[in-house]
Amino acid sequence: MNHFGEPYGFWDFLSEVPLLIKLFFGILLVIVVGGFSYVIIKGLRMWVSNNRAEVITQKCKIVDKRTEVSGGSGDSSATTHYYVTFETEEHRRFELYIPDKVYGLLVVGDEGELTYQGTRFKDFTRTAV
Repeated sequence: MNHFGEPYGFWDFLSEVPLLIKLFFGILLVIVVGGFSYVIIKGLRMWVSNNRAEVITQKCKIVDKRTEVSGGSGDSSATTHYYVTFETEEHRRFELYIPDKVYGLLVVGDEGELTYQGTRFKDFTRTAV
């Protein structure tokens, strides 16, 4: 009961919490919400950018492959991301995320036609050497 003899409401407990604790949790909430917002906005901007980019097909050579494993501690499962670095005829290099089913078919040194849109891998067609 509060000092008026009425039962406490849901938010009335905040009147008893010290100001520093309110500030700490307020700042923590702003940081967490801001972090999530940043990640969501960044992802949406990349998605829109890729959708607006033209689909490009050009001759490339595979110069490197790598994997990135995350998770897998305790009872959680691991996730593997696959990346391939391509080099154009103009010696420009860039790396694209590749689906796992395609990654195993590509070999460093392969030459062919790469099709991509922004940062999205579309296809790689190997040419006979």
